[in-house]
Amino acid sequence: MSVHALCYCRKVPAVSPRRGLMYIVLAAALFSINASMSKVVLDGGIEPNRLAAIRATGAALVLLLILLKVRPSALKRTWREFPILAILGIFGGAMVQWMYFTAIDRLPVGIALLLEFTAPAMVALFTWGVLRRRIGSRTWAGIGLALVGLALVAQVWTDIGLDVVGVLAGFGAAACLASYFLIGGKLSVTRDSLSLTFWMFGFASVFWAIVLPWWTFDPTPLGEPTSLLGVFADVDVPAWSALLWVIVFGTLMAYGLNLGALRHISPTTAGVVGMSEPVGAALVAWVWLGESMTIVQVIGGFLVVIGVTLADVGRSDVASTDDDVKEEPVLAPIPGG
Repeated sequence: MSVHALCYCRKVPAVSPRRGLMYIVLAAALFSINASMSKVVLDGGIEPNRLAAIRATGAALVLLLILLKVRPSALKRTWREFPILAILGIFGGAMVQWMYFTAIDRLPVGIALLLEFTAPAMVALFTWGVLRRRIGSRTWAGIGLALVGLALVAQVWTDIGLDVVGVLAGFGAAACLASYFLIGGKLSVTRDSLSLTFWMFGFASVFWAIVLPWWTFDPTPLGEPTSLLGVFADVDVPAWSALLWVIVFGTLMAYGLNLGALRHISPTTAGVVGMSEPVGAALVAWVWLGESMTIVQVIGGFLVVIGVTLADVGRSDVASTDDDVKEEPVLAPIPGG
């Protein structure tokens, strides 16, 4: 889950759009690589729930050290805020990652991300059906086009024997991701992204410490060699080094680049690039893990970008004429990897 997803839109002049774009593209690349690297960790004997727990705890500890150094006052919270922060931590920080790792452990990377990235459609349906807010036709058309593109990337019609648990986990990750957008968006109106992300990961860590106590963890697999899979199947590395990559590069550095990008570009622009993660992850999986990539999948990638752009234009059109929408934070998709 990404730091920039918790930022709301402020009209601040961009310092260097080119630098911001470079940051966000690099972050998307790290998240895309992280999907395949996570498969290496899972193949090394680390269960999806334990991987989610380690990732959340590692991120929380590093963010805590950063905040204590640069902005300790941002850690202050009122007791009334803790229940909603706990809900955000459980669903946005713990469950979404657990279900995501379960999905990629049982399904091809592209299909797992396709299922997870149905979250924007779930948010739109909730906004329309429950909150009774108007959704523009361009937004619906854009979401539909993006989902068609993701379907082409994953080529879902080629495999009719998908793992049921993996499919359910993918849709579960999408539901948790949708709740993250909705809850995190409300909280981000009055709270900064960095501290809010710390509290999310912090409560996720507490959740896992209760559900999956650390004394039940057998660290033996971390010291064993594990294959890098695919084209690097003959290369073995210590499992702990692959796990360290997931925490440092696939989590903290990628999130930090997202946050840095928002100093130069808008969350909308960041969101467009963020929605390309399934395309990038599928491409990496093709090169690394040997999951085939066809011309149809390339076309699907273009449809994703076009669809998200169209959806954003549609949302902007509604926001320009709807005061209620204008007051809502502008959220960018969080990377699943």
